[in-house]
Amino acid sequence: MVYADLWANPTADPGEVIIGAIRTALAESDGVLTRLAKASGLAKLNLAGAVTFDLDRIGLGKAISLTEALVALSDETGQMIVLIIDEAQHAITSDAGVAALFALKAARDELNSSDHKGLRVVCTGSNRDKLAMLRNSKDQAFFGAPMIDFPTLTRAYTDWFCQEVNLSFTLDPDAVWDLFVAAGYRPELLGAAADKLRFDFDVEESTGPRKFADAVRELADEMNGVQRKVVRSLTPIQFAVLRVMAASRDDYAPFEAQTMDKYRRAMQLAGVPVEDIKADVPGVQQALIALQEKKLVWRAARGVYAIEEQGVVDLLLADGLLAGID
Repeated sequence: MVYADLWANPTADPGEVIIGAIRTALAESDGVLTRLAKASGLAKLNLAGAVTFDLDRIGLGKAISLTEALVALSDETGQMIVLIIDEAQHAITSDAGVAALFALKAARDELNSSDHKGLRVVCTGSNRDKLAMLRNSKDQAFFGAPMIDFPTLTRAYTDWFCQEVNLSFTLDPDAVWDLFVAAGYRPELLGAAADKLRFDFDVEESTGPRKFADAVRELADEMNGVQRKVVRSLTPIQFAVLRVMAASRDDYAPFEAQTMDKYRRAMQLAGVPVEDIKADVPGVQQALIALQEKKLVWRAARGVYAIEEQGVVDLLLADGLLAGID
């Protein structure tokens, strides 16, 4: 198995992260390196007489392509290769990332032939809309690939949490499940609330469950409060662009005439005076740049935009800010 996490280092180019993960897997097998070195004519002998090979020769536009490298790994190990790309949507935010996906498609087609053991590419992500961009259009490497929604955590998780949390009081599984659902199925909130109460020396069996519930709600409110402050800091055009994008989802086309009308409608609904309502291409472009800088909007390399986190959409919905946009 080969694993590449595209969010482990947000400043790294996604294409380089994918290639780096493959190089790391190759480096674990001397047989693969020897095979690649001899096949490419780039072999060198060190003082001990062993074959050495520079992994930097593998990659996009390099002496050895990703297909050749993965074929060598498959043939040497005699096993199917499974490549997992976590937060894979970030691959399409750079030209190198897009190129790496097309290179992987070529490698998959070759390795899945009868001559090799096969290659499976599994792309996972925390945002369904952004991940879907990898397979929703013909100009993407994995156009038409199946997409499977992971289920949210079930009651089994909260039952386990109540049993294993190790607090000085007992939690009611029914109450914790209701809290979990209300908090958007976010396990980090339950964990953070438990951590907070572990250091509360005044908590008792009778008061613990209530304090735990209050802590979960407070943490959820804090998270939402931070997002609300960011949203309230937006200019009228930035706020309008964000609302229209959230309401349009997959159908968002930032510069179409119909979308421009939606921006104007959103500003009108926000109470902007008629004489101050203006939406044009330059203004929208600047608004999109500002929204990216504020981490509210995400942009793919080919100019496709999406809301950065589903929580922003949920917040706008909860506050009634998407009504009347369409």
